[in-house]
Amino acid sequence: MEVHIKIHGQTVSIEVSAEVGEFLDRARHKGENLSHEKRRHWDKREFDEYIVAREGRCYSETPEQWLCRKETLQEIMDALENCTEIQRKRFLLFALNGLSYTEIGKLCGCSKSAVQSSIEAVRKKCRDYFKNSPCETGFWG
Repeated sequence: MEVHIKIHGQTVSIEVSAEVGEFLDRARHKGENLSHEKRRHWDKREFDEYIVAREGRCYSETPEQWLCRKETLQEIMDALENCTEIQRKRFLLFALNGLSYTEIGKLCGCSKSAVQSSIEAVRKKCRDYFKNSPCETGFWG
C-alpha cells in the first residue's frame, strides 16, 4: 500500500503494509475528529449552553424548579398514602394516563360510578390532607 506523507514540507510516497496503512488512516481520522471537537468546544461550553447564550432560552429546569417539583411530588405521594390501593390505582389511571371513567371501569372490571366514587374519595382525602398541612397553594379545590 502506498502512503503519502509530508516530511519537512515535501510530500513523499512510501510503500507500507496494509496494517500500517490502516493504522495511519485511523490516526488521521482520529486527528480530524479531535480537531473538530476542539473547534466545537473552543471556549469550553457545551451545545446547550450555546443555545442559551445565543437565544436566551433554557431548555432544562433550574435546580430550584427541580427541587420544587420533587417536593410537590412527595407531598402528593404522601397524600395518596391515605387512600386504598384501589382508589389510588383508579385515580392515577385518571390523572396520569388521562383515561375516562368508562375506560377505567373496563380495565378494573367495575362500573363507571364506582370509578367516579373512588376518584371523588381520593380528591376529598387529598383536600383534607392539604388543608391540614402547611401548604401555600390549594391543588384540590
